Amino acid sequence: MSKEFYDITLAGVKRSLQLFEVAPGLRIAVLNILGDTELVEACATELAKKLENVDYDVMITAESKSIPITHALSVRTGKPYVVCRKSYKTYMGNAIRSTSNSITTQSEQTLLLDEKDIPLIKGKKVLYVDDVISTGSTKQAIESILEQAGAQPDPKALAICVEGPEDAWPDVINLGHLPLFKE
Repeated sequence: MSKEFYDITLAGVKRSLQLFEVAPGLRIAVLNILGDTELVEACATELAKKLENVDYDVMITAESKSIPITHALSVRTGKPYVVCRKSYKTYMGNAIRSTSNSITTQSEQTLLLDEKDIPLIKGKKVLYVDDVISTGSTKQAIESILEQAGAQPDPKALAICVEGPEDAWPDVINLGHLPLFKE
């Protein structure tokens, strides 16, 4: 069987994303920014421009594919960021937990906010950063963590791409849309 691809241009950088089946009759174009410095840097520059009039204090993301874009945005905006881990480490102390069911993981995963990061979130306006927002499961898990940590309500969200119906994510700051491929 030959591989199929979906072409997209993000921040002036063209990529061919391979299609992968994530459920019977459902394929997605996988955007994997890990190691793609050219794409991360270009997207961070464009997304930072979109953040110029957004009021937030700190960024939060989930391990691991979104870490490069969050770090690059932090460099450009001067705003700090925290990362929710997917497994507990003893040094994380009394970590805050939440769970999600990502479309690419296909099973429940735990997200944890390190105890040391709670003061960075408490009472703050937080921007959730992701590479792709598809079902919103990770976003909901992050919002649960933010609520438990005492962040200000209604966090903003930013992603390189949103996925699914064109109008599914009107409040998410983004650079592009990825369709779902149904057979």
